[in-house]
Amino acid sequence: MDTSFTITPRFAVKMLEKALRLYTPSRNEGAMAEFLADKCDDLGFEDIQIDEVGNIIAKKGSGSPKILLCGHMDVVPGKIKVRKEGDSLYGRGASDAKAPLMAMLFAAASVENNNGTIIFVGAVDEEGNATGIKNLAKKDMGIDYAVFGEPSGIKKVTIAYKGRLAINLKVTVEDSAHASAPWLSKNAIEESMIFTNELKKGLEQGQEGKTKGMLLSLTITEISGGTSHNVTPKECMTTMDIRIPVDMNCKSIEQKIATLVKEISERRQVEAFYSIIDETEPFEAPHNSPIVRAFTLGIMEAENAKPTLIRKTGTGDMNVIGNQWKIPVVTYGPGDPHEAHTIDEKVSIEEYLKGIEILKKTLRHLKRLHDKKMKM
Repeated sequence: MDTSFTITPRFAVKMLEKALRLYTPSRNEGAMAEFLADKCDDLGFEDIQIDEVGNIIAKKGSGSPKILLCGHMDVVPGKIKVRKEGDSLYGRGASDAKAPLMAMLFAAASVENNNGTIIFVGAVDEEGNATGIKNLAKKDMGIDYAVFGEPSGIKKVTIAYKGRLAINLKVTVEDSAHASAPWLSKNAIEESMIFTNELKKGLEQGQEGKTKGMLLSLTITEISGGTSHNVTPKECMTTMDIRIPVDMNCKSIEQKIATLVKEISERRQVEAFYSIIDETEPFEAPHNSPIVRAFTLGIMEAENAKPTLIRKTGTGDMNVIGNQWKIPVVTYGPGDPHEAHTIDEKVSIEEYLKGIEILKKTLRHLKRLHDKKMKM
């Protein structure tokens, strides 16, 4: 097998175009997995496989460290005509996240034996229920560092994501009444509004002066209650999404919620019951870890500028892998995050090509820094 395949900028752009022509909404990534399997074969990757949930996994290089480069193959629904206009390449997934995924593929292809082992993964269902990454997290792959491909812009490296708690809160009052005599009983919807406001106030207090990336936030996302247009509701269910910064954890917030729910229900004299429907711990990569330092050096070498290390307010695949495998993980990729999911999604061709070069340089620096750390 010829592993000395030269990747020209023209070829890299043409392959991204081909990837964009494959419309791959969540759970329909088969064509993209086959396309990547073929490319991996052409580029000298080994152990190419499509796993039980549809992730494509392939290996390049050998020796330590073992680095996971993982992007997602799925896109949000909505087709966009694939076309080039000036420096822009349009198409669904151009920014989120086929440009980061293809940049990782071509950077991984440059790694030769004994310069580290790259495990390249094209994951399924990132925009859906994270089936791909949850399946990957279960495997014992012996990974030292991981990079997730999402559009960050080439001079920004995401080192932290918030955690998430989603809860359902059910408020029940003693009785219902006819809407023409609302004073005869408490109203579960009105009580829920008061309840969730007090819960929000109790959780969010004392955060003055904090940046958005370090704020705990609670927001109401769904509400349902009532049985008839002229009867006061006896029950109301509210769903809340709570984002947890990296200096807190799910357990401490859950304890706070339990205490507040008990206090508020006693004060308001209503019955309240809550259940947790999602729990993801926050994650931050250590700033002095070889992966963060390698990116800093790679970007400085390519762009003559120090990158910005950012904490995002969202929650991502990085949380799942970082917390489960207890390894340093960052998220990086060419593309503008504000282009993601838009009706005319695009990526800068120049940025995509620079992204490949930065990832190549970063992998070289990471090999050196890792070896140095192991000798210490």
